Amino acid sequence: MALPEQYAWLEREGAPRMLVEALKLYGVTESKGRANTPAILEWAKEVGVGSEYTSDETAWCGLFCAVIAKRAGKEPPHDPLWALNWRNFGKAADKPMLGDVMIFTRDGGGHVAMYIGQDAKYWHILGGNQGDTVSIVRRAKSGKSWARRPDYTIQPANVRVVNLAATGRIASKEV
Repeated sequence: MALPEQYAWLEREGAPRMLVEALKLYGVTESKGRANTPAILEWAKEVGVGSEYTSDETAWCGLFCAVIAKRAGKEPPHDPLWALNWRNFGKAADKPMLGDVMIFTRDGGGHVAMYIGQDAKYWHILGGNQGDTVSIVRRAKSGKSWARRPDYTIQPANVRVVNLAATGRIASKEV
């Protein structure tokens, strides 16, 4: 699935590795009803939580981040399915930058995704289980959030604040 036009520049970035891995999964969508998307269940096996994660109707934002972290050679936090556990990933970042993991609180728990940019009022985030798919949405800056930078031996040169136009889908209350 192609990225929306306003985010097509991401395909030319080439780094950070977690971002590159996330883009490969863009558009993966959970199955409706009792069916499961095989790719999502395979991610659970790949990161060692296959016995805990048996249905794509269960929130999978943390699973998405765990699989891209693992594929990028990064260690996911303990219990990666719990979005708020991602506050223990990498290093705290004063301000989010390209490829950072962002963690948000929401009713009933949390949400985790990757920072790809921002506008005046919203973070632009790439994540799993955003509208039941791997997608990019805008999430209000007004809520509680944390930014965590992956541990880099050498930080990629393109890790930076990215200012974007105030366009794109705004996250629903579940994200």
